Amino acid sequence: MSLLAKLRPVPVRAAGSRTDPAPARAPGQPLHAPPVRQAAQQAAAEPAHAGRFSNGLKEFLWHLDGVGRGQLLDLGQISQATVNFFIERGFKVYSEDFVRSWQVFIRGEEEALQRLPAEAKRPDVSAGAQTERFLEGNLGHGPDSFDAILLWDLLDYLDKDAVARVVGRVSRMLRDGGAIFAIFHTRLPEAFHRYRVLDGVNLEIVPAPAILRPQHVYQNREIQVLFERFRSSKAFVGRDQLREAVFVK
Repeated sequence: MSLLAKLRPVPVRAAGSRTDPAPARAPGQPLHAPPVRQAAQQAAAEPAHAGRFSNGLKEFLWHLDGVGRGQLLDLGQISQATVNFFIERGFKVYSEDFVRSWQVFIRGEEEALQRLPAEAKRPDVSAGAQTERFLEGNLGHGPDSFDAILLWDLLDYLDKDAVARVVGRVSRMLRDGGAIFAIFHTRLPEAFHRYRVLDGVNLEIVPAPAILRPQHVYQNREIQVLFERFRSSKAFVGRDQLREAVFVK
C-alpha cells in the first residue's frame, strides 16, 4: 500500500474571480484570507524580516499586468502576505507546498521499503520513477489552469532527473502567455528559506528549518534547456547569490 501523502490546497474564493478550472482537472481549491482574528494571530506568530528588493518579482508582475481576474499557483509555503497581495489584485490563489509534499512522499516511500518482505519485488527507486509516482497524486491541475506560477527555489532541492519531470508538469499547467517566477542559488545554500511577497518590488526571505538538502547549482545554460519551450525569459543575479528568473510561455 502506498504511503504517499497528499497536501491539498485549502479552498478559498476571491470576490469577483472567474470560473475555477474544472474539478476533474484541478483538484486543488483556491485560498482565501482566514478570519481577521486568525490572521492577526498568524501575523503575530511570524517573525518580522526586512524586505529584499526583487527585480524578478517586478518583472513577473509586469507580465501579469492586464491579466485581470487571473489564477495563480504558489508552490511554496502558504503565506498570508502573498495570498492577500494577489487576491487584492484580482487573482484567485491556489497553494501547494511542493517541498513539504515531496519530503512527506519520500519519507513514505522509505518506510514502505523497510516494511517489504525480503522476498518481495522491490520498486524502482530511481529519481525519475519516484517523481512519476509523486506526480500521480500531486500537481493534479489540468493543462492551461493558471496564468502565473510561483516556483520559488524548489528546483534546487530536487534531483536533476526529477526536475525535468516537474518542470514539464508545471509548464503544461500554465496558459500561453502565462509567467513563472523562479529562484536559483548561484552556489549551494547554507540555509533553507521560505519566500513571501511584501509588495510589488519586495520579497521577504524567511529562514526556516531545513526540509530537504540542496541538490544542484544550475548554470545559465542548464536553466535555458529546462525552459527552452518558453518564448521568453529574463534573469537577475543579486549579490546574495540568488538568481531570479521569469519565464513567459
